Amino acid sequence: MSLREYNRKRDFKKTAEPSGKLEPSSKNRFVIQKHAASRLHYDFRLELEGTLKSWAVPKGIPFKKGEKRLAVHVEDHPVSYINFEGTIPQGEYGGGTVMVWDKGTFEPLSAAPAKELASGKLHFVLTGKKLRGEWYLVRLRDEKNWLLIRAGADMKPVSKTGDDTSAISGKSMAEIAEGKKVWRSNRSKEPEAAATAPKKEPLTRFKPSFVEPMKAQLVETPPKGEWIYEIKFDGFRALAFKKGSGAQLLSRNKKDLAGKFPEVLEAVKALNAKDAVIDGEIVALDKSGRSSFQLLQAHDLGTERPPIVFYAFDLLSLNGRDLKKRPVTVRKELLAKLLGKAAGTIRFSASVEGSVEKLLREAARLGLEGLIGKKAASTYEPGRRSGSWIKLKIHQEQEMVIGGFTDPEGDRESFGALLLGYYTKEGLYCAGKVGTGFNRAILQTLFARFKKIGVQQCPFINLPEKKAGRYGAGITPSAMKKCHWVKPELVCQVKFAEWTRDGKLRHPVFLGLREDKAPENVIREVPASP
Repeated sequence: MSLREYNRKRDFKKTAEPSGKLEPSSKNRFVIQKHAASRLHYDFRLELEGTLKSWAVPKGIPFKKGEKRLAVHVEDHPVSYINFEGTIPQGEYGGGTVMVWDKGTFEPLSAAPAKELASGKLHFVLTGKKLRGEWYLVRLRDEKNWLLIRAGADMKPVSKTGDDTSAISGKSMAEIAEGKKVWRSNRSKEPEAAATAPKKEPLTRFKPSFVEPMKAQLVETPPKGEWIYEIKFDGFRALAFKKGSGAQLLSRNKKDLAGKFPEVLEAVKALNAKDAVIDGEIVALDKSGRSSFQLLQAHDLGTERPPIVFYAFDLLSLNGRDLKKRPVTVRKELLAKLLGKAAGTIRFSASVEGSVEKLLREAARLGLEGLIGKKAASTYEPGRRSGSWIKLKIHQEQEMVIGGFTDPEGDRESFGALLLGYYTKEGLYCAGKVGTGFNRAILQTLFARFKKIGVQQCPFINLPEKKAGRYGAGITPSAMKKCHWVKPELVCQVKFAEWTRDGKLRHPVFLGLREDKAPENVIREVPASP
């Protein structure tokens, strides 16, 4: 029942949010706030013991009986937060647009709800403008991670229109954001209406002409000639499209990434251009400013909220001009001018100066993944791996298709190891197992997906192995009995020590799922001679 953590995370000289004060009350109110911060999520809050007990629910409220959603416990908020709708300044903790998605009262189904909550479980009934019925909150072993579970009968999901409409103002997220209303009240009364915003060009939805991203060839040694080098980022490759006031964010396999990374989409909309197509990488940054694929995976699961940045490294078109046939040096110069020097959500991926050998040593010292090299005079070749772009890796990493899993052992939950493979001309070739790199949230999330795509037949062409030798994956006919198979639909990223002589991974570590690559495109990456 302390607001110490709430106060600690905020500098009240920079933000006008109210300092946390206990406000004893027995109203048993609840609020769900839709929050477009580092990523879009829902903040679920219950008024109890003078504060708002709070959880971040990345995937939204469950509606079907027995349906579970991860709810990450966060610091208590002051009761006055229950009426907050508006924007928190960017750069401050939780910066972004906030909507009161639903509001009402909750009835705890126990005589001592605070005691029940402290024990790790709370059963309650919500009566709101959108939500009605029973839910559970259940704490997992990790004290931060809870499950929000629908307890009663199935509830009809909120319509798409209602999902994006405030329960107190009737406004959409876009309308709240455009109102530029920054909450600056220490009062507990209802917030004032947002100031009238100047008229803007209406939002236009468009379907961009997709451009398949150019690919880099893996090489072992730097080539000769005139090349420019950039940092190799560890994230999701993405194309950003802007046209008028509309924008779209697509992965390399045409998946819409706007819902996962709304802050990037908004930054694309704000670019000072009539239209543009930008190639780059969406990354999560660690405390040292390095891109981390594992943090990006945690962000996707809602277990952590690292800073999300779109590093832009190429400009394919600008204001009606097709730039793909221009040299990469010219394209980067125009891109730098478009983005400016501000280190916001979209950042320019500048070329790094120095000899490639020195750059590789420095990248290794900083713990980076490697370098991307581009011929200084190269044009943009959509979908091609021509050798005009190369990648020099410091650490071995590879995309892999998940084809099955083994039973858990010891105190491991859900599954023991993943069975991985890559495609050859003959089919899906098993490259071994990975059993490290998972936390509890990842284990539970993957296992839930496996239940939906389970199959009886093994998808790998080289299993079972006739003999589990020194370099084998150890999946013999007897070991096959403990394996469970899934449709080869999921792609993951692993790091490893080396390839064995028979095409297996040595000492692999799971880094996360890749939603931006189709399984059939996963092959073994073999360094080529430049």
